[in-house]
Amino acid sequence: MKRILIVLIASTLFLQCTYNKKPVGLIVDKAMVVSAREEASTIGIDILKKGGNAFDAMVATEFALAVSYQFAGNLGGGGFMVYRTNKGESGALDFREKAPMSASRDMYLDSLGNAISDKSKKGALAIGIPGTVAGLFATHKKLGTMPIADLIQPSIDLAKKGIIVTEKQAKRLAKYQAEFREVNGKDIVLSLEYKVGDTIKFLQLAKTLERLSNVGVDDFYKGETANILVRELNKRGGNMTLEDLNRYEAKWRKPITFKYKDLEIISMTLPSSGGICLAQILKSIEPYQAKELKHNSTKYIQLLTEAERRSYADRAHYLGDIDFVNTPIDSLTDDAYITQRMGSFDWNKATKSSDISHGKLNGYESNETTHYSIVDSFGNAVSVTTTLNGGFGSKVFIDELGFFLNNEMDDFSVKLGTPNMFGLVGAEANSIRPEKRMLSSMTPTIVTENGKLKMVVGSPGGSTIITSVLQTILNITEFDMGMQEAVAEPRFHHQWLPDVVKMEPNGFDKETIQALKDLGYTIDISNSIVIGKVNAILVLENGQLEGGADPRGDETAVGY
Repeated sequence: MKRILIVLIASTLFLQCTYNKKPVGLIVDKAMVVSAREEASTIGIDILKKGGNAFDAMVATEFALAVSYQFAGNLGGGGFMVYRTNKGESGALDFREKAPMSASRDMYLDSLGNAISDKSKKGALAIGIPGTVAGLFATHKKLGTMPIADLIQPSIDLAKKGIIVTEKQAKRLAKYQAEFREVNGKDIVLSLEYKVGDTIKFLQLAKTLERLSNVGVDDFYKGETANILVRELNKRGGNMTLEDLNRYEAKWRKPITFKYKDLEIISMTLPSSGGICLAQILKSIEPYQAKELKHNSTKYIQLLTEAERRSYADRAHYLGDIDFVNTPIDSLTDDAYITQRMGSFDWNKATKSSDISHGKLNGYESNETTHYSIVDSFGNAVSVTTTLNGGFGSKVFIDELGFFLNNEMDDFSVKLGTPNMFGLVGAEANSIRPEKRMLSSMTPTIVTENGKLKMVVGSPGGSTIITSVLQTILNITEFDMGMQEAVAEPRFHHQWLPDVVKMEPNGFDKETIQALKDLGYTIDISNSIVIGKVNAILVLENGQLEGGADPRGDETAVGY
């Protein structure tokens, strides 16, 4: 048996894109997992080495992230999965959180109709009904091959053994100490002072995982875990009930599929906006031959910005939970409609977002998310984005269960036209309704070329997810980059409102920035900006796999 290969991408790789030497990711022959933590990627690849498929590895990796990356990996959140089998069949799973049955449209407004600060972001009322556990068990039931207990046991062992604190993790934990204590009213396991190299054990989480392994999905939605969850949240003023949990189901969806030049792109449908927006933006720029523009030049940034501006304006008005809203997906991605939307684009000046509204149709997220990509030795591919929304979600931690709960209710339009924590505004289509799923930006994506798998890609990043995935795809297809190089390149972002082009620091030359300003663009290049943390896999021409592990985090590619 070949020794497992691990590559830890140092943060200095982020700067390499400015030099002639191109960063190259881990290259392996058979299978790969790229996730936010080395422990999770290793557990996933171990499952593949034992004969499991990509869906088995997905389950094992997700549970491992719930232990090792509680910032976004979770049992108390939700997400989306897009897959493609080795037979060319594709599908998507929606395990997005839902509003409790007692939720109401104006539940976060005061008597004057103003949004109450933080009510949808912190504490028990910010929590949507979690979907991650339902999603994992649904995936295993339909597509898995190994016993579920064998997929959960490595995470139980990890929780008992403990995880080693990294430098980025130590800084992150220090940042959230005050909020942990504020929301929980006491110290929790992660509100202690941790240094790099310390070990954190999650013994209560291990017990929760053991119940899931022994009892199955019903433990979380009907059994002991469900009862503990509801009891503890009700003590804190929450509105989740046992009936809310009993009624939750993950849903299989038809993914968004579309062509971009010679590529077929498979991405997530509503209630994720990712696939629709990705299709709109790529269709908008296709006639302009991006390949002929210099990478990250003034014109390239301008073209993508104007396409993004129009797509995010449509997102704000039209998109919501497809089970509640009759969203005109075909019209929004129609070539004629896209051409009409780009008709006002002018190379000589910036379009003002105040002059751009949603389009007129004929006929009708969190920065603190995480993504992992998997390709197995059989040729199956899985792209999964999962989240608690904000960092550590609502900050509500249930001691007896050992995990955080999401603050996904903030992804609804709390008040129509009022920005959420990512600055995204929404309309009636994304208003709060009982049992409705909130709109997301998550964009798990698989790309094929000539009928063969080409790449698996996705990212965290709230509203920047879509543009991070977009630029990674373009870096490879238009500028002939490898996957690690494509992932490490500096990124930029525009989302209609606020009317600002966000740019990562140290990645763009002063002349380009000044030229954009001269055209009328407002630039935000503050040092705190990180746009996405892409984890992706590229199938090379010789059939080998190259991992792209984003140097902006502790992301790690593991393969054999």
